Amino acid sequence: MSSSPRLSGQEKQDASLADILRARGLRLTAQRQLVLEAVYALGHATPDQVHEAVARRAAGVNITTVYRTLELLEDLGLVTHTHLSHGAPTYHAVGEEQHVHLVCRGCGGVDEVSPSVLDGLVADLRGSRGFRVDVGHVALFGICRQCADQPASESENL
Repeated sequence: MSSSPRLSGQEKQDASLADILRARGLRLTAQRQLVLEAVYALGHATPDQVHEAVARRAAGVNITTVYRTLELLEDLGLVTHTHLSHGAPTYHAVGEEQHVHLVCRGCGGVDEVSPSVLDGLVADLRGSRGFRVDVGHVALFGICRQCADQPASESENL
């Protein structure tokens, strides 16, 4: 066993990204590293939000590079996306537990619940149609408790 010091979580992430890229004949670039770090730091983020975070550290990285890098990172199995609105997809780290997104149409808040809330539906669809649901890409839209509890005059526009 090596006597090298223990790697932090970030260093393991860096090493695994370098190893994964190398295995595909690609190299680790500063832009790729910055995009991956931004996704991990932001939790759930659109490409524009990732670009904004990356641009704070490296002004020369353009939005096209961010989109291409997110696509590559998803192909490599390091990030995944879901659609939480009609706009751009939202990316998050694959290392997170799978979850279902609850998106409030009132305040725009996003919450997460265990995929087990969909167990009945998933089983029904598999049994009746042979369809396998990818719950990591599921987003349910509605009104959160806080917005639903607002007085009628405030919530009429929701």
